Amino acid sequence: MKYIAIILAGGSGSRMNNDKPKQFLEINGKTVIEYAVNAFENNEHITDIIVVVNVMFVNLMKSIAESNKWKKVRAIVNGGNERYESSYNAIKYLKDTEDAYLIFHDAARPLISNDLINRVVNALSNHDAVMTAIPSSDTIVEVNDEKDSVRSIPDRNFLMRVQTPQAFRKSLISGAYDAALAKNDFHFTDDCGVVKEAFPNERIHIVKGEERNLKITYESDLKIIAQLSSQYENN
Repeated sequence: MKYIAIILAGGSGSRMNNDKPKQFLEINGKTVIEYAVNAFENNEHITDIIVVVNVMFVNLMKSIAESNKWKKVRAIVNGGNERYESSYNAIKYLKDTEDAYLIFHDAARPLISNDLINRVVNALSNHDAVMTAIPSSDTIVEVNDEKDSVRSIPDRNFLMRVQTPQAFRKSLISGAYDAALAKNDFHFTDDCGVVKEAFPNERIHIVKGEERNLKITYESDLKIIAQLSSQYENN
């Protein structure tokens, strides 16, 4: 069985105040996406890598791939306007591939560890859907439609912060997207949400994530990632 990593880098980085999307900004001499791809390139279980990027940056991504001489990168696929479109484009690209496990990861999480990838892969031995998440240390509130009043305060003991990777048997995630996209109110922000909507009874197993597996959202995050990157490289 193949384990195919899908690196999602289709975003435009609109919150970064930069001409380039965040995945192509440099941290300590390497682009963000290089960190992410390297993590999967160097993992013993991963057999193939598909990189999904904004169509305007496909040539840049090809240049980065060539300079790194990655052996597992099989294709660079055009991204969509929304995250789910990027995921679906990768799934469609793999439509003729024999059943495999697809491991989706945000390029904007460059510090994913080899251990976390291993734990996700190992979980796929017993589960067809796997989510990475960490406990919430903050109280989370549900607000009204105007977002100016608290509707409810859920017990944070039952809340977790979702990360990536999220991994699935190919037949499951492909079927989930086909079913969900057939509806008119598609509004999901991650792949597990698509599976839960299409197949409510499908169990999604949770693998504990890592605090280091931060997502770059704002420009200030780059400094934090740079400091952490140096710390982990030195250890």
